[in-house]
Amino acid sequence: MPEFRAVVLVMLKPSLLDPQGRAVERTVQRLGSKNVKDMRIGKRIELFIEGDREAVEVQLEGLAREVLSNPITEDFSIQLSEL
Repeated sequence: MPEFRAVVLVMLKPSLLDPQGRAVERTVQRLGSKNVKDMRIGKRIELFIEGDREAVEVQLEGLAREVLSNPITEDFSIQLSEL
């Protein structure tokens, strides 16, 4: 049975204020990186999973939508690579 490495990236929706990202952005600028114009902080979840690729994709989509992110405030993307 194929094994996959999945990376789920979760970010606040672009229309929402990211106070943590803004705070880090200001600190980075204050430390001299004035060319940093926007920063957003998100989550990176890495997992290893076995199964048929199509079934794994469906399963990951459900996990990302129902468990790993809040669909009201966050968007997610999934990167899947076979090991």
